[in-house]
Amino acid sequence: MLKVAVITVSDRAARGQYADLSGPRIREILSQRLPGADITLSVVADEADAIAAVISANLDHDYILTCGGTGLAPRDITPETCARLCDRDIPGISEWLRRESEKETAHAVFSRAYSGMKGSTVIVNFPGSLRGAELCATLMAGVMQHGRDMVHGGDHPVHEKK
Repeated sequence: MLKVAVITVSDRAARGQYADLSGPRIREILSQRLPGADITLSVVADEADAIAAVISANLDHDYILTCGGTGLAPRDITPETCARLCDRDIPGISEWLRRESEKETAHAVFSRAYSGMKGSTVIVNFPGSLRGAELCATLMAGVMQHGRDMVHGGDHPVHEKK
């Protein structure tokens, strides 16, 4: 069973000025595509110490998926915060999510999202927009079990030649 923490990084949502839509939507998509997954939600302000604390509290999860704080605004610090916490980078995930997102909107070129590992936990930054979060959750759902298996020493699946 996959254990996933979804963390929304948003000053306004953390203050209760608006409801977080992206985090619950990510959970909904993952629940549909990964039956039985244990998925928790939290919301935190765009503050490095707060982001680091909630990530550190969830390092017993297979995945930590953040949404928000990946753009160009002065308080968008999610990628830097996650990169400082991680032991290893996984650039392929962020490159893939950006490339696929660019097919939907040219605005994806402004994403600074990061992906890496802290111990055996994979941390992936999603955009905060509902549309971007939905796309990234849909894409990631298809590879998360394999990623977890690899982290825990699993082998690559054998594919028949066509």
